Amino acid sequence: MAAYKPVVVQTCPKLGEKITQDTLYWRGYKTPVQIKEFGAVNKIDFSPVPPYNYAVTASSRIHIYGRYSQEPIKTFSRFRDAAYGATYRDDGQLLVAGSEDSSIRLFDVSGRAPLRQFDGHTKPVHLVGFLSDKYRIFSGGDDYSTNLWDIPSATEIVSYSEHTDYVRCGCASKVNADVFITGSYDHTVKLFDARTKSSVMTIEHGHPVESVLLFPSGGLLVSAGGRYVKVWDVLKGGQLLVSLKNHHKTVTCLCLNSSGQRLLSGSLDRHVKIYSTTSYKVVHSFNYATSILSLALSPEDETIVVGMTNGVLNVKHRKPEERNEKSQKKRQPAYRTYVKGKTYMPKQEDFCVSKPVKRILRKYDKLLKSFESSKALDAVLEPPIMLHTPEVTVAVMQELHRRGTLRSALAGRDEKQVNLLLTFVARRVIEPRFTPVLVTVADMITDIYQPVVGQSAIVDKQFLKLQEAIGKEIDYQEELLEVLGMMDTLFATFTEKRDMCLEENKSNGLTETVETNRND
Repeated sequence: MAAYKPVVVQTCPKLGEKITQDTLYWRGYKTPVQIKEFGAVNKIDFSPVPPYNYAVTASSRIHIYGRYSQEPIKTFSRFRDAAYGATYRDDGQLLVAGSEDSSIRLFDVSGRAPLRQFDGHTKPVHLVGFLSDKYRIFSGGDDYSTNLWDIPSATEIVSYSEHTDYVRCGCASKVNADVFITGSYDHTVKLFDARTKSSVMTIEHGHPVESVLLFPSGGLLVSAGGRYVKVWDVLKGGQLLVSLKNHHKTVTCLCLNSSGQRLLSGSLDRHVKIYSTTSYKVVHSFNYATSILSLALSPEDETIVVGMTNGVLNVKHRKPEERNEKSQKKRQPAYRTYVKGKTYMPKQEDFCVSKPVKRILRKYDKLLKSFESSKALDAVLEPPIMLHTPEVTVAVMQELHRRGTLRSALAGRDEKQVNLLLTFVARRVIEPRFTPVLVTVADMITDIYQPVVGQSAIVDKQFLKLQEAIGKEIDYQEELLEVLGMMDTLFATFTEKRDMCLEENKSNGLTETVETNRND
């Protein structure tokens, strides 16, 4: 008796992902480390100086983590309620944070108690930051005001009340020590100069602004709100350069890499998108478990830290390149040893001993081997197979048709099974690779279950869906044939014109030759 041959599943080649330099670069991170915080992580900020510790603001605490530590090396917990937006100063020695109780606290990184406390806001303060002169702090609160503070005297310098909704984000210019920017839920981004009593520029974002970012040169501004990330030219009075809509939900955070050539955006849709700052196209993306609230990249792109709504901190460290090279060198001899002898061709005097290869048959192959056609069809009509590998279902149907047992396998089914069959056929019959087999299956199902049409509303609905799918496909084919006829006519016209032009050129060339000969 001949051995059973498993069903051959015909697979179509899949288009591989395009591997670029960005793909290789951003994939070069280790498996992430997960750290659980006490609440949603609303801000992550890296120290600008080595060893590049980072401050994490969550719940009523600020935790300072070392570069590779999974436990906080320092904690600031002198808050009666939630803390917001802890930010380092450029020298990495001071840290400022807002709070739910409307006060602003300034900490020395080497100490624990606040150095200064600034009171002036009447509602929670979500935005705090240092101006680039290191002696002034700007803040924005839910009382719609934006304030500027003097650090040595702990007094308010000026207060702006131009926003008409919560002020939730902002940044300072690194080029001009008097310039800072705020974003508000009133859909506007405002540029302030500490030397003036009002804002010097207002930009309409169109959605509640969740994050703003100023390029190191100070010429370009990025705002994020709603599903949009927009880039503005500050030097041209706030002219919109590009509007990006690559997220499915609200964009909550922005950051730049160390070279300023890549822009990162995090969103509630659980994705971090990476854009090129020259073409503003997405060059890579990361996927996370839950919605993203905050995002930070270390000064040397060595670490990516993402804070999520469930209080989890996701930390990725870059793989060291030297170790990768060493590991590859170590694996090479083992690989050569493994493939040794694979290409050896036996000589005439060699005696070959063949070892029988044990084949592991799948469930449907075992059932086909024992001639249980109906059960084999049931095995490939399971939802995981139908949804993810429909080619397996179609291959078994084709094998049953070849054996002549397809009709008997389709017959004798209850309402639920017929509904499942018709759902699969109606969905996949329009795919060219499945059409020849599934048209035959549809004909058989129609012939078998025609007498019971009208007895089940569910089955009738699926028959109507099948009819609609086939009708649409026929309409598409007719339209395509019409387009093909038009293209054939155009191509034929072009060919005729080209032939006529060639004949004219030949005739002109001949007459010119004759005329030159006569003149001679």
